Amino acid sequence: MILLYGIRKRLNRYFFMCLGLLAAFTSFSCVNTGSFYNEKYGSYYNAGGENKDSNNDLDNLIEKMKEENDDSETHSPPKIKLSALSALLMDAENNRVLYEYNGYQEMPMASTTKIMTCIIALEKGNLEDVVTVSSYASQMPDVQLNVREGEQYYLKDLLYSLMLESHNDTAVAIAEHVGGTVEGFATMMNDKARSLGCHNTNFVTPNGLDAEGHYTTARDLAVITSYAIRNKAFLEITNTASHQFSEIKSGRRFSVSNKNKFLYMMDGAIGVKTGFTGKAGYCFVGALKRPDRTLISVVLGCGWPPKKNLKWTDTVRLMTYGVDNYEKKQIFEKKEFPPVYVKNGQTSHVNLTVEGDLSILLRKDEKVKVEYDVPDMLYAPVDEGMTVGSARYYIDGRLYTELPVRTTAGSKKIDLKFCFMRILRLWGMELSESLIR
Repeated sequence: MILLYGIRKRLNRYFFMCLGLLAAFTSFSCVNTGSFYNEKYGSYYNAGGENKDSNNDLDNLIEKMKEENDDSETHSPPKIKLSALSALLMDAENNRVLYEYNGYQEMPMASTTKIMTCIIALEKGNLEDVVTVSSYASQMPDVQLNVREGEQYYLKDLLYSLMLESHNDTAVAIAEHVGGTVEGFATMMNDKARSLGCHNTNFVTPNGLDAEGHYTTARDLAVITSYAIRNKAFLEITNTASHQFSEIKSGRRFSVSNKNKFLYMMDGAIGVKTGFTGKAGYCFVGALKRPDRTLISVVLGCGWPPKKNLKWTDTVRLMTYGVDNYEKKQIFEKKEFPPVYVKNGQTSHVNLTVEGDLSILLRKDEKVKVEYDVPDMLYAPVDEGMTVGSARYYIDGRLYTELPVRTTAGSKKIDLKFCFMRILRLWGMELSESLIR
């Protein structure tokens, strides 16, 4: 009887506890304390705001401020002696600019335009397409393949003519075939440029002949080339020494040879395209592939006749600088975050993680700084893998990339079912202890 009376008493107590919980449900939280993290200086606080590391706080603060002052210093690369009016060196693996001189200035780019013409034709056309030459295409000025109105060629053969000898009539024939008109093809070129993040570029012609509103920047041209060299057919065409083909109907034969001397100047050279007009001067876009890196160089306005070899000299200097002064390094930091408190969560805390592979080319004097932006508290519901913060990587004070900070587990919001189940578990434990006693 005494045992039954004790059980009945506890049942009454849990019944009234349940009523109290239901009345206060809207503000209910199963855990009242949590850990808060001051990300700027790496300090931990409990929910009441007390610093757990208060004894060392001043020393830590001073040390962090010293680090911030050191990291704020920027380092300029040494000057490279160049003839080009605009020049740039880029890491093709991530499009990071390693060196630039007027690299963001809008410039005419002559036949380096054909890099975009070629990649659009490869992506939107078929290499076995038959291209019929229009009267307009046949009238393009030098440099020409000297195609004739009504002649037919395979698109593949015209792309060799386009990239190896830079024929202007070929470029228009390709553009009209793929885009319907030169204007339609120019729209395709500009759409592609925007999709690659090249917002300081505008194409008017497919061959790069001087035209009002036809321009790019060394940076944008490097990005376009970085994209193009990922296409196997593009690399196969631009690295071919010579190519022979015939007009389909008459059998008129042609032979084109590669005019890119850079292919033979440095080990690992893989392209890409020369260019010249009276307005643009000599231009060249080069590409160099080594086991641990792929570099893109751009020189625009690199002299006028008779100084046609300056573009090769500038290109070799840019590439040599990239090879000699940069090393491949892993800059990703594995970060241990404190568990984050989840308000009104069935699980009181969740862990955070950041993952990534940031193996990049880095100069010895360049400094990497990482800034973390994570919340002090989350609000239920929280999903596993939810992005709740970021890790920003700066190189010499310039933002390089941003990685997401994600939760490693979820936490559902407290609801009536959760409250009842929690009460029942407590009740069951209490009842078991009473029976044992």
